[in-house]
Amino acid sequence: MSLADLSEQDALAARRARYIEVQQSAEFQSLRSRLRRFVFPMTVFFLVWYGLYVVLGAFATDFMAAKVFGNVNVGLLLGLGQFITTFIITGIYVRFANRELDPRAEAIRASLEGEAA
Repeated sequence: MSLADLSEQDALAARRARYIEVQQSAEFQSLRSRLRRFVFPMTVFFLVWYGLYVVLGAFATDFMAAKVFGNVNVGLLLGLGQFITTFIITGIYVRFANRELDPRAEAIRASLEGEAA
């Protein structure tokens, strides 16, 4: 092993140690916690909503086939509601990330890049 290889290994070890240190920092934990407090409830909401749609389609066929107007039935409206819900959740997440997550992540990143300089 040459001296250059040893210093490269030391640098790699230092980066790994710094990564773990940042990952265990209060700022990073706060960022992860905030993300989880948003993502998990939203995921549960959507899975329940989707599960309800599937269950109604399988077991409440008369209800789903009920005409609302013209040839449009309840099942079709609920199916379209799935798409609409997806777009709404995406918009809510983007707004949340821009306001809550991105500034925190940028602060952590700036701190790391400031130390590297």
